[in-house]
Amino acid sequence: MPESGYLLAAVAVMAIVTFALRAIPFAVLHPLRSSALVGYLGVFMPAGIMSILVVYSLKNVSITVPAHGLPELLAVAATAAVHLWRKNAVLSIVVGTGLYVILMNWVFG
Repeated sequence: MPESGYLLAAVAVMAIVTFALRAIPFAVLHPLRSSALVGYLGVFMPAGIMSILVVYSLKNVSITVPAHGLPELLAVAATAAVHLWRKNAVLSIVVGTGLYVILMNWVFG
């Protein structure tokens, strides 16, 4: 069994490392808040990420099968319409996903 001093030292080292790992992001982010690059990325990254997600989600859609990609097209259109209408990402994703599930299970299923 390790000695008490060894155990206390190990706990102290773990506490210091844990605190440092939690504090470092805040210390690093403070100077970046006024950066022009971070501002630029904050404006254009969400659209880029959403574009990548749309392409990834639709990459296996086949227009040769009977539904011809119609459920996917309708769900993407509904997601975009709700997002343009309400400007709420969570709501638009939930509506688009729900519509896709309904179309795939009850309309085209």
